[in-house]
Amino acid sequence: MSTRTSRSWADSCCWLLPDQASTRSIASRHAGSDLGVRRTNPPGIKLGCRWLALLLGAIVSGGCVSTPRRPPPPDLISDAAPEGFPPDIRLLTIDRARFAREAPALLRGLGRSVPYGKINILVLSGGGAGGAFGAGALAGLAEAHARPEFQLVTGVSAGALVAPFAFLGAAWDPQLRKVFEGGDIERLQQSLTWGVIGRILFPQGIGGHDRLADLVDHSITDAMIDAVARQAATGRKLIVATTDLDDQETVLWDMGAIAMRGGTAAHELFRKVLTASASVPGVFPPVLIRVRDGDKVYDEMHVDGSVTTPLFVVPLIAHVLTEGSSELNGANLYAIVNGKLAMQPEETPINTIKILMDSFSAQITYKTRDALALVIASARRNRMDFRLTDIPAEYPSGSFLDFHRAHLRQLFGYGESCAKRGLLWTNPEQSMRHSLYRHPDEAALRTACPDAALRISD
Repeated sequence: MSTRTSRSWADSCCWLLPDQASTRSIASRHAGSDLGVRRTNPPGIKLGCRWLALLLGAIVSGGCVSTPRRPPPPDLISDAAPEGFPPDIRLLTIDRARFAREAPALLRGLGRSVPYGKINILVLSGGGAGGAFGAGALAGLAEAHARPEFQLVTGVSAGALVAPFAFLGAAWDPQLRKVFEGGDIERLQQSLTWGVIGRILFPQGIGGHDRLADLVDHSITDAMIDAVARQAATGRKLIVATTDLDDQETVLWDMGAIAMRGGTAAHELFRKVLTASASVPGVFPPVLIRVRDGDKVYDEMHVDGSVTTPLFVVPLIAHVLTEGSSELNGANLYAIVNGKLAMQPEETPINTIKILMDSFSAQITYKTRDALALVIASARRNRMDFRLTDIPAEYPSGSFLDFHRAHLRQLFGYGESCAKRGLLWTNPEQSMRHSLYRHPDEAALRTACPDAALRISD
């Protein structure tokens, strides 16, 4: 696209990206004037339009950019599996036959890992930068000697990155703290505009370089994966969700089973799955996983698990079945939502990027509530003792894509402080009720912990 063409595009579509200053400028010029006054475009709008023209040019050019890949498996449900691995290391959440085959052994394993006492289950949701809240909460629980050993840990997106640390216990908290407070995750910070343009022009990253994959490679060491394997051998389970974009379905990965295979291939697949689970579409590149079904070889494209499943405790098909699981009866279920279940009302400016961001945020919020409702139903069916925590609506946290170190430290410290003081956990009914109503003492609620916020508002 030539410069001249870009300018004509910009001049013809300036109404798309008005900023607030430009809008006020237009309003002041038109106040008290007649309709014959010539309308001009303020500099703020012209600058925004130049960016829009650049983005449109990138989209047009990006339509011609693709990365070679093999086709995906032709059938929705098949025995395709990553090369060198058995099919049972993962489960499509709608595959009833495989769930019926494999669930009994999985549940027996959980029971074997805790011969006396209740099974402890931890559910970690997606939430982008909000994952720092969950990481801090786990650290605070350990400091307060109130963190049990979890027999089952499930994670999605940001929760998937925290899940291996949660699975291995407090001994790995220094490494977890380093990820969020030491600046490692700050490497993910980037301009949203340039991030989108980069994904359009370079779907797999420039020269194969991807910041998220680098973070996972740096943080998830071979020693950690080997430690996961040792714990999984006792019957404990670490499950992570990705979205198979070719099938548009959720895939649950048994990370312990992958780790127990050992060797370079297992370590690479372990990291690939974690990277895929946190790969927000349009922000981070997708992950291609090579699979084999018989003598046929395919590529599957996997992205952020939150696209289809923000959080989970059992596969989707389990909610369709009428019977509960006796092994899960009376279990302790802990759910950490790394985000908000409701947002404070605020005016949305007529700004394309802001509209897209707020729409995405609203979609995540509602999808998380729906997924939480399924978790609650599962807990009730199996008579579990359910504890929930989320970031209160009034808490002044930034965007889920704000990976600046100061923001991450703030969220980590908030979660840690609340857990240390015994103010972390609520129950689902209280949390949902609090999230959906405004309260008169909002100033006090802005820094209140989840449990304390409920006491203030009741």
